[in-house]
Amino acid sequence: MYKLSNFRRLLSSVFTGPILIGLLFSVFAFQSKAQDIDLLLKGGRVIDAKNKIDAKLDVAIKDGKIVKLASGIPTNEAKKVVDVSGLIVSPGLINMHTHVYAGSKPGFTDGTSSQLPDAFAPRSGITTVVDAGTSGWRTFPDFKTKIIDGSNTRVLAFLSIAASGYSVDKEQENIQDMDAQKTAETVKKYSDILVGVRIGRYEIDDNWTPFDRAVEAATLSNTPLFVECHLPKYSLEDQLKRMRSGDIMTHAFENVAERMTVVDEQGKVRPFVKEAQKRGILFDIGHGGGGFWFNQAIPAFRQGLFPNSFGTDEHRTSMNSGMKTMLNVMSKYLNMGMGIPDIIARGSWNAAKSIKRDDLGNLSVGSVADIAVLSVNTGKFGFVDSGNNKINGDRKFEAELTVRAGKIIWDLNGLSAKSMATNK
Repeated sequence: MYKLSNFRRLLSSVFTGPILIGLLFSVFAFQSKAQDIDLLLKGGRVIDAKNKIDAKLDVAIKDGKIVKLASGIPTNEAKKVVDVSGLIVSPGLINMHTHVYAGSKPGFTDGTSSQLPDAFAPRSGITTVVDAGTSGWRTFPDFKTKIIDGSNTRVLAFLSIAASGYSVDKEQENIQDMDAQKTAETVKKYSDILVGVRIGRYEIDDNWTPFDRAVEAATLSNTPLFVECHLPKYSLEDQLKRMRSGDIMTHAFENVAERMTVVDEQGKVRPFVKEAQKRGILFDIGHGGGGFWFNQAIPAFRQGLFPNSFGTDEHRTSMNSGMKTMLNVMSKYLNMGMGIPDIIARGSWNAAKSIKRDDLGNLSVGSVADIAVLSVNTGKFGFVDSGNNKINGDRKFEAELTVRAGKIIWDLNGLSAKSMATNK
């Protein structure tokens, strides 16, 4: 095949003047049109809950945006084509519960327990992480400068009602520092990043001031409240009663002493939990090291108490225990009986809606090209909860390709790489 330079020389040997110029212009115009797409994902099973799509389609990307979804998009229109036949093409996954304010100090706030987002997110098909209140109104600017601004992964955050965020010391339990007005003002100032208010770890007494101030801050900023764990003096029923429609309870299926379980001793979902679900309270997994137990999750699932999102409570220790990855958590539900479209919805669109970010978690034309290409591997697998209990399964999700703003940032098996000849 001629290179374009050879073709020019051939034309110049036959044609001259205006005819040559016209022919060259036509060649350049054809070439430009032929490669108008930067990246074409070809032949995958596209699942997009927002647009109610579950079909074999091609996805075309240009300038970091999705420009077309259709079957049979010509490959000559794309600069790069990746065959994703037999794979799931999902919106980029959203991890609703992480701790990514990482640094040199002990604990979670600027701590060694937090994990850098780019170290774990791309390899699980995650393009957006939400930090679960590791910073507060006093420490958020440092978190933004140190981690958020330089991350390839999109980092959003819930802001802790505690001024300094989530830490191992007692400062986070200082009521005098729990300022609803300053928290709300900070959320509004950084509304492109901060998506809600978090309450967690208050163990001193049953004074409801911390919880009430968190609700106030969320109300003032018109954002959801994210209720974490370590609130042993507050009953689960009272917490749920104080929460508003759209607020989020994480660690929903834990079985630990500090919080009453959602499933009672007879294996039934408690009536007040069902009522909270009907009122619009959302339940996030929040797996972590101690936040997910099969003896809660399985009966809850069978009785219709589904997780709205698959937050992992990602930190240094949880990712090396039963949780492992967000895809591992999603695989647990796959083997518990949840359908793939429902799982993808909870990993993307449901999560986006819960934090009022309708621009994310979907594959609409014109939206940012954040995409996860997933395989469903078959075999013999074991899945472990926070109590070291195991269920067996025969299917498991794996991220084959992760695309962030139109660029491939993870490619497990070299789907987008050039093949090399071997001497085998």
